[in-house]
Formats: sequence, C-alpha cells, structure tokens
Amino acid sequence: VGDSSFLLLCAVLKTRRETHFHIRGTRGRSAPHKPSLMPSSSSSSSCCLLVTLSNMAASMVRSCLRASRHGSCTLPGRTTRIRLPLRSRFHCSPSARGGLLLSLHKRGILKDSFPEDAAQDRLPRLLGSGAQTVYCGFDPTADSLHVGNLLAIIGLLHFRSAGHHVIAVLGGATAQIGDPSGKTTERERLSAAAAEANTRGIRESLQRIFANHELLFHDGPGRMGTATVLNNLSWYKDWSVVRFLSEAGRHFRMGTMLSRHSVQSRLRSADGMSLTEFTYQVFQAFDFHHLNQIYGCRIQLGGNDQLGNMMSGHEFIHKVSGEEVYGLTIPLVTSSVGDKLGKTAGNAVWLNRDKTSPFELYQFFLRQPDASVEGYLKLFTFLPLAEVERVMEQQREDPGKRLAHKRLAAEVTKLVHGKEGLESAKRCTNALYHSSVQALEEMSDEELQELFREAPFHELLLEPGTTVIDACRRVSAIPEGPKGYRMVSEGAVWINHRREDKPEQVLIPKLHILSNGLTLLRVGKRNFHIIKWLGI
Repeated sequence: VGDSSFLLLCAVLKTRRETHFHIRGTRGRSAPHKPSLMPSSSSSSSCCLLVTLSNMAASMVRSCLRASRHGSCTLPGRTTRIRLPLRSRFHCSPSARGGLLLSLHKRGILKDSFPEDAAQDRLPRLLGSGAQTVYCGFDPTADSLHVGNLLAIIGLLHFRSAGHHVIAVLGGATAQIGDPSGKTTERERLSAAAAEANTRGIRESLQRIFANHELLFHDGPGRMGTATVLNNLSWYKDWSVVRFLSEAGRHFRMGTMLSRHSVQSRLRSADGMSLTEFTYQVFQAFDFHHLNQIYGCRIQLGGNDQLGNMMSGHEFIHKVSGEEVYGLTIPLVTSSVGDKLGKTAGNAVWLNRDKTSPFELYQFFLRQPDASVEGYLKLFTFLPLAEVERVMEQQREDPGKRLAHKRLAAEVTKLVHGKEGLESAKRCTNALYHSSVQALEEMSDEELQELFREAPFHELLLEPGTTVIDACRRVSAIPEGPKGYRMVSEGAVWINHRREDKPEQVLIPKLHILSNGLTLLRVGKRNFHIIKWLGI
C-alpha cells in the first residue's frame, strides 16, 4: 500500500483536563487471515448481560452529577484526574504523498485519529507492514442503514481495496443498551426480537454493498482483503453479568468514564443519564478487545462522535493485553443546511430498497446543491481525485447539464443497488420527468410501485369494450355520475402521459395498455393510479 513511506504530523489537541494519558508503546502482531464474506451465525437467545438495572440507576446518576459539578471523581483511596484529547487533525509531510491515510484525508473521509500521535508514524508503519484488520460497528436501531452510515462503509471499502481485512460488527447486543453519543435523551428500549429483525435487514445491506464494490469498483492490481460481518450478540450471549463485571468491569475507571463528552453533556441535561447508557462505552470497548484477541484487529473506524468510545477501547485493551490499537474517525455527513443525515433527523435516505428505492436514492444525490457536489464526489465515490476535478471542470463549463450531479447519483446508486438498481433509477427518472412511454413499458410492477409509492395499485380483469371512463370509475379515480364524466371531457385525465378527453374511448393496446400490461392513470396533477390488467 505504501503507507510505510510516509509520515503524518498530528496537531496538538484541545483538552479538558490538566494531565495526559501516558500511552506505552508495545509490539503489535499481524492480523490473521479470516476469509469470509458471510456473517457468522448468531444466537437468537437474549443476552444475559442486558438486564434491567433501573434500581441502581438513581444512585449512579446522583454520583455522576456530583462528579460533573466538581470536575473529578473520587474513589476509595485515590483521585483520578484525566485530560481528554478531543481532536487530532491529520497533517502530513511531503514524504507522505501516495499513502492510504493521506489519500483518505484528502478525500475528506478521515477526520481525527487516536492516540494523538498515531498518524505521525506508528499507524502508517503498521499499515505498510502487511494486511491489517479494521472494524466499524453498526447498531441495528432500525431495519436498514441510511446515507449517514454510508461514509463509514466506504471507509471500510477503501481499506479493503488496499488489501486490508475489514469487519462490520452489527450490535445485536449493544443496540439493546443504546449509544448515548450525540443524543439529548435516552433511546427507546429495543427488544431482543426487534434487534434480531433489524440485524437481518442491515446484514443484507452490507453484504450487497460489499459484493457490488468488489464486482463493479475494484479494478486495482492488488488483491482485496476479506470482508466479514459479525453480530456482537454472539460473544455476549454466554456471559453472565457477574462474570462480565468481575473480569472486564474492574479495568474501567469511573473518573475516566465520567469525563467523556457524551456522558458530561447528558449529565447536565434535565433527564440525566441511565446506568444502562452509561455502560455503553464498556461494551464497545469490550467489542474492540474481543476483535483484537480473535481477529487481530488493531484499528477501529467510526463517526467523530465515537471518539470517546474509541478511547475507552484503547485504554481497556492496553490494560488487559498491552496491545497498541488505533482509532480513526470520519466526519458526520450533514445536509446543505447543516442537519445530520440520520434517521432521527427526520430526513433519512435508507440503503434498503424497501425503504428508499434506487430512484429515490438517485434523486437524492441528483438534487444536491452545487456547493456540495464536489465534496460528495470525493466522499461517496471511488473516482480518483483527478477524475473528480475533470468532472467538476465539465460542470463549470456547462452547469445546465448537471454532469457532476448525474455522475454522483449514478456512482452511489450503483454501489448501493448494483447495475440493475442504477438502470431502474434511470428508467423511473425518464418515465416520471421525461414522460417516456418507452420507459414506462420497460418498468416492472415493483418499479412502478416504488416510483409512485402513494399511488394505489389495482389488478383488474380486462373486459372487451372497456372505455376510459370505465377504467377511471373501476379504480375510483373520479366521482360517479356527471361530475366524473365532465372531468374526463375537460381533460383532467391522463393515461400513460397522454391526455384523454373522450370518456367513451375504448382502451387500445400499446396506447392505453402498455406491452407490460400496465396502465399509468393520472387525474389532475398528483393523483396517480397504477392498473395491472389481467387476462390479456
């Protein structure tokens, strides 16, 4: 990969406390080869660690509030004060050109690193020493990932293309606890059954994207690394809460945990923080430790709001095994007005087809403002930076053609839904916005229903002599009686993008009924009906 050939210089970090962590360097080990695209099997049994701790929460929150007011946590026999490095910008010397980390930084995919001096020397040397294992976690709080998660997946894919092994960890266990990072209130409790169902949907999404990337985007000379999907419930289901606290809990210091930004912000809120959420960082840290022990994973990738949890993992692993591990953060993707592109922001664009169709995903990126397109081309596509610049130059020469927008939309849709998904998106675009009858004829029932999600879908038996007004009345598209007849006569009805003003006109195959047996009926501007004719 060439990472050993460059140096990265990290900026001095802003801090909240007065003393530093002292991080002792240790020897690493190479990551074992775990060739598997399929996820490991997970048990549907509930995790015995995920117990109700509400009786303990009140006392814990009171202690946390006292600690947050005084700025430290006093434990029996000792006082712990800790300074948190909150940010570490990537800076690089001229000798760093050509490396993977620098490339990702130039694209805007990497934001910070932990420990603060990791990007200067140790991490580039580790990546250059051979194939490493990188992981990123995804809690299944919904049955699909969304565009806000896509950048983390793309980060993994860049590492995989460079020959490193990647692991996507689905939080079948941790989703039932709830990550407090970036939240002002506690998440609603997620049942074990809901977490399992959501995990299935997200696993399908990840496997599809990994396969599309390997098939359609990887054309480099080197061999790709492996991609593995795991469920963290598989390693928690056999632990008891007593054993977990005895073996893992003793390595976590209260003062350090209370100092995390996600904890501090919640403790100052009116609702405070439950013990359940407070322990989330322990579980994420243990995930990293488990992957480090079993898969030799030494690098964690996550959103910038996960930096505190990454630090907990680093400290835990260092205490338990002495292994040196690293965290890399990616920026949070925001809309043009600065809102986070996540499902809780109310503007989610999902990665599963049953929630957001390929057409809707395509249109989402096609409609991005001009100011965002260049940045999104660097973030969400695998185009070389020189190609991005060439596309932007074409855009500047003729902005009306929106070539950059179309390229962005096409590349993302192809990654998420494959070539067939991209072709579907283009057919739907031509049918809806260019009134293409040919596109309508080529569309499947599924595509029509995706395109007109709010439109009723009707299956009707085609009887001889069926007229325009008959069809309209059979689907209740117009009122009964003279009013409905008048609506057709006055031109309020369109069939397959053609205005129909003759109520008694008999439906003609290939004109009113397309070769795929479908009719797209519109009354007024927005009232669509899809008719599937039977018996033809």
